[in-house]
Amino acid sequence: MKTGVANLPLHYGKAPAWLFQRMKSLAREITLYVIDTYGAEEMLSRLSDPFWFQAFGCLLGFDWHSSGVTTTVCGALKEGIKGMEKEMGFFVAGGKGRVSRRTPVEIEEICSERAIDGTPLVYASRMSAKVDSAAVQDGYQIYHHTFFFTQSGQWAVVQQGMNEENRYARRYHWFSQGIKDFVCEPHWAVCCDRKREGLNLVAQESERARQSITELSQEKPEFLMTEGKRAVSLSLPREHPVPMEETRLKRLEKVFIQIYERSPDNFEQLLGIKGVGPQSLRALSLISELIYGIKPSFKDPTRFSFAHGGKDGYPYPVDRKVYDQTIEVLKGAIDKAKVGDREKMEAIRRLSHFSTSGIGHRAWR
Repeated sequence: MKTGVANLPLHYGKAPAWLFQRMKSLAREITLYVIDTYGAEEMLSRLSDPFWFQAFGCLLGFDWHSSGVTTTVCGALKEGIKGMEKEMGFFVAGGKGRVSRRTPVEIEEICSERAIDGTPLVYASRMSAKVDSAAVQDGYQIYHHTFFFTQSGQWAVVQQGMNEENRYARRYHWFSQGIKDFVCEPHWAVCCDRKREGLNLVAQESERARQSITELSQEKPEFLMTEGKRAVSLSLPREHPVPMEETRLKRLEKVFIQIYERSPDNFEQLLGIKGVGPQSLRALSLISELIYGIKPSFKDPTRFSFAHGGKDGYPYPVDRKVYDQTIEVLKGAIDKAKVGDREKMEAIRRLSHFSTSGIGHRAWR
């Protein structure tokens, strides 16, 4: 897939009630059609595709270049299918802000009612959130986490982080079929319009760093504190893109004790320990570099931008195959959607506009 740059600023506020009600109806009908025609797992696959997800949001009528498309689309889908989940075999948990923190509880409640083993699903939700908030330190704070899953236990995650400094958003897509290892290149897609250097402990290139950090977790807290102070005194942060202040190091002693008491066997277990967050991982990364000379990856995980591209090649050429597939799937869904005539005609009009007026940003408006 080609990547590029497209402006997607942080927008605050919410969709007006008249629009959100229609978004719920249309999201429900499209989801019903996709599941009826292709199965619930296919809906997970499509939500995991950043291009399809973006087109879905545009079709529902939300502002194409706003970060709010992520939260609003997920919210409309969750509300739209409420009461129909059992028949569909498709469930949605989580959301934005405080709602996102209830995701594990929502998953457990749904699984209890449907006789689904919720343990691996709760683990997937927590681990995906932990990876993108602690193991990937790219400057984007996670504030939205939506977890989609099926009766068979397949799942997908769409979560988003914000960077208030540059006022841009970053969306992270996860898909259970693409997960071989939660801590090594686990993302199905990461979407953003700005790249930046940051600590990436789930990159393939960080494998040795993950191993050395796990080895350090077996060391006594006193040793880690001593070596951490050495890292600061040697001014290592000036050579390291992710600095660690001495004052923060002092606060980590309790976390180091927790880690030592748990004695994790691998990096995934270490990451899963409650209390292990960005600061403790930065500290362990610095100490690992100081002792073993092993540098972690600072590669930005972003591979996709939020839009299909522009007909004039800006910000990057359009992948016509992907674009055409998106149009055909959504057009087929709309043709069979059982929504009011006005909404249906407006949706078809927009899709026809995509097909005939040229590919690019103009088509999204």
